[in-house]
Amino acid sequence: MIECVEKFESRQVTTGQNPSVELRYVIRGTNDDVEARTALLAGSPAMYDPWGGGLLFLPRDTVTVQPVGDMLWEGIVRYGPVPQTEQSVFSFDTGGGTQHITHALATVARYAPPGKTAPDFKGAIGVTADSVEGVDITVPVYHFSETHYLADPLVTPVYKTTLFALTGKVNNAAFKGFATGEVLFLGAAGSKRGGGDWEITFRFAASPNVTNLTIGDITGINKKGWEYLWVRYSDSEDTVAKALVKKPVAVYIEQVYPYGDLGLLGI
Repeated sequence: MIECVEKFESRQVTTGQNPSVELRYVIRGTNDDVEARTALLAGSPAMYDPWGGGLLFLPRDTVTVQPVGDMLWEGIVRYGPVPQTEQSVFSFDTGGGTQHITHALATVARYAPPGKTAPDFKGAIGVTADSVEGVDITVPVYHFSETHYLADPLVTPVYKTTLFALTGKVNNAAFKGFATGEVLFLGAAGSKRGGGDWEITFRFAASPNVTNLTIGDITGINKKGWEYLWVRYSDSEDTVAKALVKKPVAVYIEQVYPYGDLGLLGI
């Protein structure tokens, strides 16, 4: 016989704009996770009234079981408000991304032994006799996601194909406050809820456009956020230091992501 008993340290209640409740249980009598989860569903209420007044009932949101011993499980049931159709949830982080660069924004200082002059590499980083090695740096990348709850008739096979087709594309027009070329659509994940509507999470990354960059003696460089910049170097003589240096002779801006109409996402 499988037994499901609520623990003493259960009923953790969070109040506020998004109230929630967490009930904790001990489940005994099985080593099968499906049986343990079934017992937890049967032993916990489908709705929970955190204040006992009969005015607000929170629906059961998630059910979790985890083994703690032989024939013994801990069960956790969380209750919270379920977003309604047409509602949205937003999240973001500014952790940044990594980019390999071969050229500095500016050379702060150059040092050499007494009587010598350090060669001027015009901002090239990690110059060797044969190449410019560069360095990996953190660059501004704004990751954000939006979860939308869409009515079932809106999520057609054509719409799902559109999500697939736009994945890996950059906005070809202004999108959510960002300029053309700044937003990369990373894809979407969706599931159909019990109420018949769809929960779909859209993920994006934004990188700023830059203008009027200077690399070495080359000025007026413009680059959109998701374009790729690389520099070609050639040997040049630094007459002051009496040394051969790697000098930027050309800057290239490459389009590496296709453009797409992110307005077709409909969010």
